[in-house]
Amino acid sequence: MNTILRKSILGIAGLTVAGGLAAGPLNHDTSTPTTRNAAVTTTQAAKLDSAALIPHGVQGTQSHIDLDDEQTANVKAIIAATKKAGMDERAAVVSIATALQESKLENLGHLGDRNDHDSQGLFQQRPSSGWGTVEQITDPEYSTMAFLKGLKQVDGWRDMPLTVAAQTVQVSAYPDHYAQWEQQAADLVAEHWNS
Repeated sequence: MNTILRKSILGIAGLTVAGGLAAGPLNHDTSTPTTRNAAVTTTQAAKLDSAALIPHGVQGTQSHIDLDDEQTANVKAIIAATKKAGMDERAAVVSIATALQESKLENLGHLGDRNDHDSQGLFQQRPSSGWGTVEQITDPEYSTMAFLKGLKQVDGWRDMPLTVAAQTVQVSAYPDHYAQWEQQAADLVAEHWNS
């Protein structure tokens, strides 16, 4: 983000706080639960360029789940791996939305008869499809790096709706399901990117 735009956004956020206005969550959908682990305030969101987090706007009805400590740790691991890969906040949003759809941010092992083939980990990657060994794909850093490697190979992924970019990497039987997690993924990136 250029310096003038950043100063303008930060100035507006400062005026909001100085004026005593209470900042609410970014997602104002009243159908989602009102209790969240930590609401993202306007001041916090000003630290990140919201246009970079959701450049195309969200598609369709958005879903939301409350996260426990393990799921929050997995969010932080995805963000750390994204930074390690040298990718930006948008890549983290795509990654987290994908993991929300695939595993609800739970690092799943083999689920026996309920398992989709041999899919495992945060991104439900398959050893038989070349994603890595079971040990690798159940490691949050490794599985995120593998997902991001695939995302980097998608020409124009930044210009695509999130669900198209995610689907191009994941090749899911439910290609449109990633879209429902975009707002929560963006909120989580805004909350944890600088923490």
